[in-house]
Amino acid sequence: MQRSRIPLLSALLLPALAPAAHASDDVSIKFSGRLYYDVARFDNDDRGSRERDNDDLRAAWLAASGSFHGVDYKFEGDFAGHRPVARDVYLARRFGTTTVTVGQFKQFFTLDDRASANHIPTLERSYLAQTLAPTYRLGVGANGYRDGLFWSGSAYSLESIDAWKVKGRGLGGRAGYVPWSEPGHVLHLAAAVAREDYDNPGRSGAAALRVQPRVAGYFGDNSRLLLLDFRNGRDVQVDKYGLEAAGVHQAWSWQAEYGAAHYDDGQQKARVRSGYVQGSWLLTGEPRSYDARTGRFVQLKPAREGGAWELVARYDHIQGEQWPQTRRDQAADAWTVGVNWYAVKHLRVMVDWTDTRRRDELAARTLDHTGVLAGRVQLDF
Repeated sequence: MQRSRIPLLSALLLPALAPAAHASDDVSIKFSGRLYYDVARFDNDDRGSRERDNDDLRAAWLAASGSFHGVDYKFEGDFAGHRPVARDVYLARRFGTTTVTVGQFKQFFTLDDRASANHIPTLERSYLAQTLAPTYRLGVGANGYRDGLFWSGSAYSLESIDAWKVKGRGLGGRAGYVPWSEPGHVLHLAAAVAREDYDNPGRSGAAALRVQPRVAGYFGDNSRLLLLDFRNGRDVQVDKYGLEAAGVHQAWSWQAEYGAAHYDDGQQKARVRSGYVQGSWLLTGEPRSYDARTGRFVQLKPAREGGAWELVARYDHIQGEQWPQTRRDQAADAWTVGVNWYAVKHLRVMVDWTDTRRRDELAARTLDHTGVLAGRVQLDF
């Protein structure tokens, strides 16, 4: 029997009705969260496995955050699946314009991944963010800003609170320059690097190292594209880099990124390259909101009672090669167009159409051509 989600939704929404609690000037707590209900309808061709239309409560996050005698904290989990999954769980301390963080937090890599899913203009992140960004990992990091410069770095485990079978460690950093940053006038330039060392993937209880993005979106399990697979137990060294540029000119905004990762276990090698170009136009005239201190886009505030309307378009590409023992060269492309309605500050309705193609470059053939119409009702508080 399918379990009812009504008690879950009630538990998530109740904290939104309560104000932040302050025990004293040195102790505070506030609650926040998000609910995403997603739906997808697929247009399959006669190649490859067919995708099935689907809908689900994709995200049901609840967080408690605040400060305790000068130390900031956050405890956040996602309760949408069969079991809770930890997201941000950390302590942080500020020293002037620098913040030091210890615990589980999203690592510093790619503009697309650094922005909250609450604020990105498409339902799905780019292939670059899906495959190369380390996302939530246990570690220690620091980030800061000064005079148009922002920077961040971290040392982290490849494990997370809920995933202990990925063994290894990483070092990463991201830095950028924002020569212009004011409402309606932004230029962002940045780069990121990371080094990750995987311990015996596929052996001794460690998970295999695979890069396998969902080309056709969250519900597109049958359209996963296997770009590389290390499972022979040899340690794998991974070097990553990413380049970023973005801008805002009144109601128009754009962003573009390119990145790559090189994998080597001493016998097998692999490489993933990915990039995208994205643009958006707010028909109601609001400029897209940007935070120069952290180098990322943040929450849009509609300026009119009827809300804000946004059009977005993106081209996305990824390619993965592996050699010499296992020969693999596969690629994917996607065109996405979408419309977003920001009904109020914390409520958004999104609709995207994405046209995807998967190719086997070694065999010079198209594996499948799938279109997906996806939508979301999003509430955050």
